[in-house]
Amino acid sequence: MPKLKTNRGAAKRFKKTASGAIKRGKSHRRHILTKKSTKRKRQLRSPAVLHPSDVASARRMIPYA
Repeated sequence: MPKLKTNRGAAKRFKKTASGAIKRGKSHRRHILTKKSTKRKRQLRSPAVLHPSDVASARRMIPYA
């Protein structure tokens, strides 16, 4: 069985937690930040867990993570 290739774009976006869940960053934090409230920007800092329906495809993209 050959080695599997890791999707490098996915490897930069997702990390696997100790419990096996997949962690992701939140969107809307790159630009046009002046109109967004401080509370909203602060909450966008914290990582989120990937939705269960997306976990299978993410696991295929990062097989060794």
